[in-house]
Amino acid sequence: MNWIPLLASVKMVDYTVTVATGDLAFAGTFNNVYIKLVGTDGESQRTSLKGDISFSTAAAVASFTVSCPVSIGKLILIEIDKQPFFIFPEDSWFPAKVEVKSPEGDTYNFPIYHWIIDSEVHRFREATALRVFEDNHHLGRYSREQELKQRGVDYRWDVYLEGIPHCMRSEGPRDLPYEVQFSFTKMAEFRFTAAAGLVELELEKFYQSTKNWPDMDAVHRVFSSKRTKISDYVQEHWKEDAFFGYQFLNGVNPMLIQRCSVLPNNFPVSDDMVSLGGQCSLADEMEKGNIFLCDYKRLNDLKTNIINGKKQYLMAPLVLLHKTPDDQLMPIAIQPEDSRKSLHLATVYQEYNVASMQTFSTPEERRLWSTTGCTYTDGLWQACGSVQPGCTSTSDNAKFVQGVLSFYYKKDSEVQKDSELQKWILDIFEHGFLSQAGTGIPESFTTVAELVKFVTMVIFTCSGQHSAVNAGQYDYGGWMPNTPLTLQRPPPTTKGTTSVTTMMKTFPDVNTTVHGMAVVWLLGKQSTDSVFLGKYPEELFSEKMPCKLIQDFQKDLHELSEAITDRNGDLEVPYTYLDPKVVENSVAL
Repeated sequence: MNWIPLLASVKMVDYTVTVATGDLAFAGTFNNVYIKLVGTDGESQRTSLKGDISFSTAAAVASFTVSCPVSIGKLILIEIDKQPFFIFPEDSWFPAKVEVKSPEGDTYNFPIYHWIIDSEVHRFREATALRVFEDNHHLGRYSREQELKQRGVDYRWDVYLEGIPHCMRSEGPRDLPYEVQFSFTKMAEFRFTAAAGLVELELEKFYQSTKNWPDMDAVHRVFSSKRTKISDYVQEHWKEDAFFGYQFLNGVNPMLIQRCSVLPNNFPVSDDMVSLGGQCSLADEMEKGNIFLCDYKRLNDLKTNIINGKKQYLMAPLVLLHKTPDDQLMPIAIQPEDSRKSLHLATVYQEYNVASMQTFSTPEERRLWSTTGCTYTDGLWQACGSVQPGCTSTSDNAKFVQGVLSFYYKKDSEVQKDSELQKWILDIFEHGFLSQAGTGIPESFTTVAELVKFVTMVIFTCSGQHSAVNAGQYDYGGWMPNTPLTLQRPPPTTKGTTSVTTMMKTFPDVNTTVHGMAVVWLLGKQSTDSVFLGKYPEELFSEKMPCKLIQDFQKDLHELSEAITDRNGDLEVPYTYLDPKVVENSVAL
């Protein structure tokens, strides 16, 4: 029994472990939680974390002591597991982070932000970022490989239809990892809003009506129940040519318009067909950069639905617009489909700086000719470096991304030899863009600048661009005549044949209209737990420089938001969708 006093005389070294449970609904656990610390020189015993404060409540923070006979060196990772306790069944737990203070006085941070739903051992690496070629510890590399392997299981590609970008293989949202599913709060609000949308809009009495709208007064009465400042403006000005053109830049599909220097072969517009005001010609205005084109050719030959037993129609128009000296974007020609046989033109005359459409018989005719029924984006990779002036935080975003990535990748050669990075972009190129080099998407990264550009594009697509095309859907689509979701008749092929009667028969049925209103109302509503651009509630970085860059980014966004607010004060139609304070960090639908 001589070993008893010998062991008792050994002085243990203590590690202070602080565990924070996430601030989410049902994030706590009644299970027993265990932790093991793994360092460069050894590892601790698997230790039960017991104390006066349990993990049963959300946002709980508790500190514990883990003792070791000797220092285990620089910490590499931690292992966490939980086991059912007594009468309590196995449950789910969402730990946010673990902080460990070593006996040498160093602090190590382990971001988790992961639902633990079983009794298996889960490994989490220290927050200091390591590129794959500098991760030298065997357990660090093993943990890294296992994480990538699990991601390959969780996020698998699938072919929905040959010839289109691949999608994620999933039977439904519940197949996704818990941490990327809707939060309980968002799911509850989404289900409530979806069920209550028709009621909230006071449209429930219309949702079974398959009749045509009898007249515009009936549409006005339905729309009056739920309005916004922008939707009121749309209702009042939707027939105006200038507002029609305005929406190609500031409506819910601002991504398609392009400057036109040469007319497409299938759009034979000549000077004698249009009037641009003054003595200028179409060729002169194209040379000056004042002619713009929207070509919806990708909608050609798409099969439409049958709604209420009636075939629906979809147009693939070409729309030609002219930027006037007073900076209005005016439609001058619309061809409702990709065909030389049905060219419909609008002539614009200007008198006393007031523009008015003269050769369109009615604004309704113009609207029906140009209705596409959907939106899409194209050429984002090429456009990333030349986004329109005033676009939210694009330059701030690029500066932020440049700062962070340049901190980790000092030289182009470091980008080239990062095998994980190269596999990531190749995966996107092969499955997202079907290995088509013409898309402009790279299949590998060769420079830091190329990496910065791509990551900037991804962030902008999921934040600013998504807000631009999503947040205004009810503002611009709630008033149905402005953007009919579908057409029950093909648009007229002869100018001057449209009447109010034919227009009402062409508009979607009553129930289709109100369901569409409810959908765009739902899509435009933000959850109470939304996370906005530049806000990072998950503390994933521990190095000082990235943390400082985040603070600088947040400051830049705040200044940009104030500038946008000041600018909007002088605009007849304020543009708020790219204000950082309303742009969510990522797509949340």
